[in-house]
Amino acid sequence: MLIEKFIFNILAFSLFIIIFSKLIRRNDTNYIFLLVLEAIGIALNFLELLIGGVFKNIIFKILMYVLSVVLPIIVILIENNGSNFSEMVSILEAKLLLYIGDKQAAKQVLLNLMDKYPDTYKGHVLLAKIYEKDGEMEKAIDEYVRTVDSNKKDYDSYFKISELLNNLGKKDEAITMLTNLLENKPDYYKASILLGDLLYEQERFKEAVSVYQDALKYKPADFELYYCLGMAYTRLNDFSNAKDCYAKAAEINHRLYMADYNLGQIALIEKDLEAAEKYFAECLMSDELEPDAYYQLAKIYMVKGDKDKAILFANKAIELDDSYYETISKEKIFEPIKKLISIPEKSIKRVKKISEKDKEIQKYLEETVFLIDDMNKNEIKNRATERVNEIFKSKEKEISEDLETKDIEDIQREKNY
Repeated sequence: MLIEKFIFNILAFSLFIIIFSKLIRRNDTNYIFLLVLEAIGIALNFLELLIGGVFKNIIFKILMYVLSVVLPIIVILIENNGSNFSEMVSILEAKLLLYIGDKQAAKQVLLNLMDKYPDTYKGHVLLAKIYEKDGEMEKAIDEYVRTVDSNKKDYDSYFKISELLNNLGKKDEAITMLTNLLENKPDYYKASILLGDLLYEQERFKEAVSVYQDALKYKPADFELYYCLGMAYTRLNDFSNAKDCYAKAAEINHRLYMADYNLGQIALIEKDLEAAEKYFAECLMSDELEPDAYYQLAKIYMVKGDKDKAILFANKAIELDDSYYETISKEKIFEPIKKLISIPEKSIKRVKKISEKDKEIQKYLEETVFLIDDMNKNEIKNRATERVNEIFKSKEKEISEDLETKDIEDIQREKNY
């Protein structure tokens, strides 16, 4: 019993001195809390010696050892492994303050931590997240930069900086950051998607294609990458590769109806009505694309000469989205059935839940279809004009030859006369 007490006191006082020296050396008041707990444990030991059997309960002994010996040893081991006890306490305190809704106090705790430990990685990360939630984007970027300075392999913070720069409209800076990030970590999926989107937005479609293709090396079965690649190829007017990418995306994700819709429009460009009909029929399963699909199918049936189906599908498109009434009324292809198109009884304007990027590619393909149609019509018209000119020249030549023959005959008659 006396040996146990002797060992306990020597160990407890030694640990107390070690922790106290840390407080003095680092001038860090966070260690005071630990010293108070140690002091309580040591005080309990003295009470036991003074009062005797009152404190011989097993729970009391465990508490005494935990406060005086176990906790200080744990802190020393943690710090020997490279962690910072004071940082852990401050982070815990800040998180508790955030939990109860005192954001300002949490910020101040973190700022105080940074005054003592400027390179505190976890502190900068947490403060950056607080600033970001508060909409203080510039301050958030500064904190994320400090986290990257503290940990060069913190690719998530690197990506966050790029994301925030993009949100602030600093697109070129974001592109530079993302390019650097992918050079160091080429398999960072979110960085590839964002970089590709930014390059696409700036109409740097070839560069976007390169980014998406590199990303596919690490995620070869990702439908989003194939779909994005298809859009980039579309803007390059490389419809063959675009078609392959959309088809692959739709194969991986059967509910990616936007890929089917784009495939339908490419089929119209290629004058493959059967394929276009099949793709647009698939899109009837999508709430967002249903009216657009009915409209496209109505056009296809007009080309095929099936007026009954064209009327049915045109009216269905208008029923779902009344803006199609004006569109259909203006298009020459619907001229033969205009009188049978229903006037909408009430305004039904469907709000599309597809992205702006999807709307833009849909419009681009639609305009390309019309452009190809106009080019084909002009080509047919030019060919007809050329044929008429050829016939006219042929007839003109025949008439000229007839007149020439007649003149020779008249001259011969005059000589004979």
